[in-house]
Amino acid sequence: MKVLVSACLLGVNCKYNGGNNLNANVLKFLEDKEVIPVCPEILGGLSIPRPPAEIRDGSVYDEHGNNVDKSFSRGARLAMRILEDNDIDCVILQSRSPSCGVRQIYDGSFSGTLIDGQGVFAKACIEAGYRVYDADEF
Repeated sequence: MKVLVSACLLGVNCKYNGGNNLNANVLKFLEDKEVIPVCPEILGGLSIPRPPAEIRDGSVYDEHGNNVDKSFSRGARLAMRILEDNDIDCVILQSRSPSCGVRQIYDGSFSGTLIDGQGVFAKACIEAGYRVYDADEF
């Protein structure tokens, strides 16, 4: 089985704050699988660290009000190419991320308020018909 995974879940320091979201439960699930790590935000040209970003009115903005939607969209497109080129069986993505959130994302107010929705890459994966799992499911 081949699984595409948010790189931060594997311990790669690619989060906006320079950290990661190492997830022992995801690692355990992946023990006997072929793993393809991706970080759509890095693929899109964003730096580490970078200002936090949230989706508001269908576009991604950083906490300073800068529209960073082009970088998020570019990263999602490039990550989709990796997905399509690798005959992936399923995708495991980081919860609540503006790129990878599967079930919920932050509401764009930078107040910590969650709403139902998907990040840019997660939405593309779901629309393309891939089996997509939220890291919180493990």
